[in-house]
Amino acid sequence: MTHAESILILDFGSQFTQLIARRIRELNVYCEIHPYTMPLTAVRAFAPSGIVLSGGPSSVYAADAPIPDQGIYALGVPVLGICYGLQLMAFQNGGAVNKAPRREFGRAQLLVDDTSDIFRGLGASTEVWMSHGDEVTAMPEGFERIAHSENAGICAIRNTAKHQYGIQFHPEVVHTKEGKTVLSNFVKGICGCTGKWNADSFIESAVADIRAKVGDKKVLCALSGGVDSSVAAVLLHKAIGDQLFCIHIDNGLMRRGESAQVVKTFRDEYHIALDFVDGTETFLQRLQGVTDPEQKRKIIGKTFIDILDEEAKKVAGAEFLAQGTLYPDVIESVSFKGPSQTIKTHHNVGGLPEKMNLKLIEPFRELFKDEVRAVGRKLGLSDYLIDRHPFPGPGLAIRILGDITKERLEVLRSADEIFIGELRKQNLYHTAWQAFVVLLPVQSVGVMGDERTYENTVALRAVTSVDGMTADWAHLPYEFLAHVSNRIINEVRGINRVVYDISSKPPATIEWE
Repeated sequence: MTHAESILILDFGSQFTQLIARRIRELNVYCEIHPYTMPLTAVRAFAPSGIVLSGGPSSVYAADAPIPDQGIYALGVPVLGICYGLQLMAFQNGGAVNKAPRREFGRAQLLVDDTSDIFRGLGASTEVWMSHGDEVTAMPEGFERIAHSENAGICAIRNTAKHQYGIQFHPEVVHTKEGKTVLSNFVKGICGCTGKWNADSFIESAVADIRAKVGDKKVLCALSGGVDSSVAAVLLHKAIGDQLFCIHIDNGLMRRGESAQVVKTFRDEYHIALDFVDGTETFLQRLQGVTDPEQKRKIIGKTFIDILDEEAKKVAGAEFLAQGTLYPDVIESVSFKGPSQTIKTHHNVGGLPEKMNLKLIEPFRELFKDEVRAVGRKLGLSDYLIDRHPFPGPGLAIRILGDITKERLEVLRSADEIFIGELRKQNLYHTAWQAFVVLLPVQSVGVMGDERTYENTVALRAVTSVDGMTADWAHLPYEFLAHVSNRIINEVRGINRVVYDISSKPPATIEWE
């Protein structure tokens, strides 16, 4: 999809890079994250309104430092360097960067020397978040200092003629009190973006793009019933009507009653053509004895494609397959260093086997989860569908650590039903971005009715997040957790121990596999 205004973010490995994208999109300006290795020809083709150089853990003077093409400074578009990006800008343009005599991590007071352009609206000092062990010790030719701190003589620089700016602090984190103002000054003031990118404009352009791409052909939509595929199905139906054919494959790894609800909702309420396929036996047979999480994902992805291929042959004239791929799926599948650093495989990211002879349509490949929800609300989907917690493509297979069997699936379904049911009943469901139960390959001793037991352990997982790129564990009330634990142990045969996961992302991931 083309965009009249866009900001390009080059990633140098900062844990905050995705937050830069979130903050810029909150200004209603489209942006994308790409590795710093992005070729200059690709940067030109992207035609950005401005470029942001992210932070990162490296030192610019290190032998293996990530260094982008020098040509980015000669493209004639504004550039903002953040933290490592500032040091990189200074270093590549002839300045000097050295180890700081005193590192700065955490809150600091930024002393502003000039409150025009990028610091417009700020006072003489403001609280910012620092995270650096190096500092700029000599500015490149044509640049001037516009801010400093008690510890660092140079905390912000600019070259007004070239519209290039560098700041040592992180404006994207909430700890920088006026960070949004700084980013807005760059994106709207310096880059000239007007901020017209929103759910309405996305729907309008997406519908036009889909119609132009599809023409009079038919589109298959792999409809899982989750937020992403549900909104995608309704958007596609708005664009091409009866040319859309949805396929729901029950892989046997769904939550209790989920497939039946999907069929009922989209056939009866949205009047969308839907083909239901029960692939339970095929999936479970292929997963038998498989315990490695990556292998599980690959088997599920391949089986899904195999079944989808068979179903696609039944729809004459189908030339496209639609998926609910999201931007975080894309980001996590390719790190700033390239595919070798992939965190995990997303089975709905990438191409399709040649045998399918279908072209991909991924209308949400550029969106974060909350942006998809905003699109869904504009399209009139129910709050129940829109506000559902994310559910992984591999389903319960990655919430059962170890071997997958029908018996273990039923144990997990029962425990998960209690946990999610109680969250809804006690009005806590929307306090978590995602919540679920994990069945562990761990048995422990317990006592029930004066008898010794040796049964399974489950972990409850609930997190708060905006888009899933980072997350913190949800601080659910102790009384609630005690009640859920008591119900699970009393009502689900095979479980005698319940634990609560209090890990954040990073360093952990949200799902256990």
